[in-house]
Amino acid sequence: MTVPMRRLVVALVVCCALVAGATACGSSSTTSRVPPAAAEHLAATPSPSTSAQRQKFAKTRFVLNAGLAAGATYKWIVKPAREGKFKKGAKHRRRALVKAALAGAFSYNRLKAAVRNAQGDPALARALAPLERGIEGLKNLPASLRRGGSSGDQAANSFNNVINQVKDAGRGQGAVVHNQVPTTSQLVSGARS
Repeated sequence: MTVPMRRLVVALVVCCALVAGATACGSSSTTSRVPPAAAEHLAATPSPSTSAQRQKFAKTRFVLNAGLAAGATYKWIVKPAREGKFKKGAKHRRRALVKAALAGAFSYNRLKAAVRNAQGDPALARALAPLERGIEGLKNLPASLRRGGSSGDQAANSFNNVINQVKDAGRGQGAVVHNQVPTTSQLVSGARS
């Protein structure tokens, strides 16, 4: 037998062995099947097994959600308020107000998610407990932004103060939050959820 023919025979034998082994180890008809969409979700979702891992993932998710809220708040609420874009008669005021309203809804939703994430870490949950009332108060601030003037500045400052308190609470528990500016699609989809 020539060398190329031997390689072909060896490859054929190996393939047959792999197919036979896979067939022998296949699932039986009594096991339940997982739909492909559910299988993808289960594969993509990390499943921590220990308490320490659950706490670490909780802090990581907290940092991500709080960072997105902080980035959106600074870029589309605090910075335009400092530049006077919410005042009556300001150029592109309507566009700034629409972006601020979306950013406000997005930030509120991400802060609520951060509070839920913090429940996985007892120390972080205790640190955020006093801030929940302030986070709930952010729900009504977009109307204040629309009024403009000092009312708009106060609303922007309220958003900024709550974000800074959340950052400080996280920093005190080892979860340092940095501003992460969300993309426009994240802003729109996050404001709806």
